[in-house]
Amino acid sequence: MIPSEAVGVEQADGAALARLAAAVVRARLTGRPVPDDVPDRAALTVPGASFVTLEAGGRLRGCIGTIEAARPLYLDVIRNAQRAMRDPRMAPVEAAEWPALDVKVAVLAPGRAIPAGTRAEFVAALRPGVDGVLITDGERRATFLPAVWAKLSDPDVFVDSLLAKGGWPAAGWPPGLTASTYTTAEYRDRSPRQPL
Repeated sequence: MIPSEAVGVEQADGAALARLAAAVVRARLTGRPVPDDVPDRAALTVPGASFVTLEAGGRLRGCIGTIEAARPLYLDVIRNAQRAMRDPRMAPVEAAEWPALDVKVAVLAPGRAIPAGTRAEFVAALRPGVDGVLITDGERRATFLPAVWAKLSDPDVFVDSLLAKGGWPAAGWPPGLTASTYTTAEYRDRSPRQPL
C-alpha cells in the first residue's frame, strides 16, 4: 500500500473517512439522516477523489468511486458510500448484513498518463500491486483499484479483465485507447458490528 502521505491524507484523516463512510451506510440502513457535517480536519475539505468498497464476509457488496477530484473529499466519500450500497452490479446492501460489513475507503492520488500505443507497451508500464489503472477510448472507460492486483496478480490476466470490464475484447488491444495510473491510500472500518 502507498503511504497515506503520498496522496495527501494522514492516517488519522483516513481513519475518519472510513468511520464517516460506515456512519453513512448505517444511517441509510436505519432510515436516519446521513451525516454531512463539515469536518474540522482541513485535509478532508479540499477536493479529492475516493472509492468506497463494501464487503460482507469477504464477498463484494458494492464498490463505487470517483477518479478525478470534483468536490470536497468528505462529500465524495459520503456520495460514494451511498452509491456503493446500491451498486448496479449486485443486489442492494441490507440491514441484516451490517454486523459482517467491512467498509473500505480508498483515497486516490492524481493520475499520470502511461504509454498505451500497444498492449505490450501498456503492460510494461504497469507496476503490479501498486498502480490503479484507468483505460478509455473516449466513449467507454474502465478502472481497477490497486487492490485488484491481490486477486489478479498476473499482468496479462489483469489487463484482460480490465478490457472485459470496459466492454472491449479481452484479448488484443483496441486502437485509440489511452491509459493512466494512480495510487491509493486505503482505510478500513472493519466488522464485526452490533446488529442494527
